[in-house]
Amino acid sequence: MTLYTVLAAVVVSCFTSTAAAADKPHIVFIVADDLGWNDVGWINPDIQTPTLDRLARDGVILNSSYVQPLCSPSRNCFMSGKFPYHTGLQDSVVFIEQPKYMPADLITIPQRLKTFGYDTHMVGKWHLGFCNWKYTPTYRGFDTFMGYYGGMEDHFTHDRYRLVDYYGYDFRNMTDVYKDAQGEYSTYVFAKRAIDIIMNHDKSKPMYLYLPFQAVHGPLQVPAKYSDRYSHIHDLNRMVYSGMVSSLDDAVYNITTVLENLGFMDNLLLVFTTDNGGLPTQGGNNWPLRGGKGTLWEGGTRGAGFVYSKTLLKKRGYTHPGMFHAVDWYPTLLDIAGGDSSQLDIDGVSQVDMILNGGSSVRNEFVYNIYDAHHAAALRWGDMKLIVGNPGRYSGWYPPPESDLDVPLIDDSRLPSVMLFNISTDPTEHHDISKDNPTLVNSLLQMLALKNGTRVPAMDPPSDPRSNPANFKDAWSPGWC
Repeated sequence: MTLYTVLAAVVVSCFTSTAAAADKPHIVFIVADDLGWNDVGWINPDIQTPTLDRLARDGVILNSSYVQPLCSPSRNCFMSGKFPYHTGLQDSVVFIEQPKYMPADLITIPQRLKTFGYDTHMVGKWHLGFCNWKYTPTYRGFDTFMGYYGGMEDHFTHDRYRLVDYYGYDFRNMTDVYKDAQGEYSTYVFAKRAIDIIMNHDKSKPMYLYLPFQAVHGPLQVPAKYSDRYSHIHDLNRMVYSGMVSSLDDAVYNITTVLENLGFMDNLLLVFTTDNGGLPTQGGNNWPLRGGKGTLWEGGTRGAGFVYSKTLLKKRGYTHPGMFHAVDWYPTLLDIAGGDSSQLDIDGVSQVDMILNGGSSVRNEFVYNIYDAHHAAALRWGDMKLIVGNPGRYSGWYPPPESDLDVPLIDDSRLPSVMLFNISTDPTEHHDISKDNPTLVNSLLQMLALKNGTRVPAMDPPSDPRSNPANFKDAWSPGWC
């Protein structure tokens, strides 16, 4: 073999691998925090989200896309493809002073995507544990990270406290405390960082950008120019919250404009989803669905979301009714990236045909959750939804404060221990049909018992004083577990 033959082979090999990498779609995965079902313009025209509305209506609106009732459990689904009751994260969230985390032996979606040549970036809220460095984003598959480790903090100062004596700053660039963000609204910071990543990305390589915004989680804070748009709303929480949604929409506009101008949109899949339902006491709204954040009702678990692509979607501009769960994003994105999820030990199922081609959902059932702490659970089987135990606080229906609707409150303490709803005919869960279907209820209880047999114990460690930011120059930091 001559030198020229060797060089030619190298050139062809390099060109082929580069072309193959370039063929893989860029993936932008946007998560809105605590966004309610009724808090987006394509469902509620009183909310001003023109960019999200356009992307949703030009893409595929997911009408039956389910998430977990709370933040950490849903993020666990996105990252691991496993239900939280299989990872120990089924009860509550990862509180900032707890040695609690997504198990280190789980292979995350960015780790998988890196094996296919992806550059992987995270901007925003982690909330999957940080007591040890190995549980933090840059040790879980992300090439870069800018954001915060905990679950909530001030949107401007980025300070967070949980216990009376624990107070500290929670914002990082890679692994370093990032003070330059102090005083700047987090939605602005995250949008600018995302744009910086996009502008500096080598387009010969596929990009995975995970963008879980802090908005619209409390505390309710937004620059006045956004809340002023809703001055007609007399409920202060709802007014500020609505402004936060519009601020998020502007951020998505700025990011997608750069993606379009630089040609990324020609080979890109954009996913938008909430992590759980809105919290009625904090401005969120899920009307007409029942319940809210932290509950097993549809208002806590049925998430507003869509997918958008100029080129990858064979069918666009419609609403897909098919059942989809947060764990399905892991295998679906992996397969779209050229992988094979069929042999993975995960709970998610690949929904490539549903997402790209408008085919039927391959999912017919899922577990809303199985709690350890308060012995409650919910199961979906086809159209039927079984709830066992207390589904959580806020079990009523909460119309938006700006409406004139008057709905009586529900006494949570008087709910039956077992309830059955037909979500197809009764999506608002008004009519418990358990007494009329005892055989079906018994069958579903047996099915739920089998699921419960695979549950791992929930992680619920006590607060650890070693987490005190005073031990780390007043910054919430890893290195104490």
